[in-house]
Amino acid sequence: MRPGYPGSLSYSFGPGPLTPAVRALIVLTVAGYLLPLVVPALTIRLGLVPALVVERWWVWQPVTYMFMHGGLFHLLFNMLALWMFGVDLERQWGTRFFARFYFVAGVGAALTTLVLSWLPFGFAEALYVSVTVGASGAIYGLLVAFAMMYPRRPIYLYLLFPIPARIFVLIIGGISFLSSISETSGGVAHATHLGGLLAGYVYLAGRRGHLYSTLRSQWLRWRLARMRRRFDVHEGGRRGPGGPRVH
Repeated sequence: MRPGYPGSLSYSFGPGPLTPAVRALIVLTVAGYLLPLVVPALTIRLGLVPALVVERWWVWQPVTYMFMHGGLFHLLFNMLALWMFGVDLERQWGTRFFARFYFVAGVGAALTTLVLSWLPFGFAEALYVSVTVGASGAIYGLLVAFAMMYPRRPIYLYLLFPIPARIFVLIIGGISFLSSISETSGGVAHATHLGGLLAGYVYLAGRRGHLYSTLRSQWLRWRLARMRRRFDVHEGGRRGPGGPRVH
């Protein structure tokens, strides 16, 4: 609810009109959903199948899988999240950086799927030949970016409970992590979402200098601790009139 002219009130929902990159991504994603309805073979060709990426070098799949969706509700929820969180981010960053970030998070989620498919566990064999589709990995990247840019802004969990953005992302990240280690089949998708979240955080933190500062600080602490051990004082040498020598 926003004030309008004197004596009147106007109502609005969401962040406002679509921005250029968000609009383009929605159009491409809707087209990606509709095309396989006409040509079903496109789901295999444009979705993410680790076996095809590794053995046939279908290297476009870690990008194109983001524009494919397995169901209408999957598409609607992802596009709703893209609009709700992406519009403010694009206004803040500009179209070019926002589009780059979106693809970094989405491709990061795809790389997580590829890595998981090579692990020596039972679920990896099924994942290696399964089809992964959807923009959820990129959306999770937008969520963590939104929490970093607007940590105190409330997000309504289940459309009922207002929670600060930074807490909301911690909750969904924890749910994805716990689900990935506790479920056998659905856990793979959750781990892929977590990969998008982590890719988005690492990229944004690196750009803002936070990641570099943290790693540099940890490296300096390790060096200081190592030097301190080298120069510790201990007894040694010959005993003199005043007691043992130390060095």
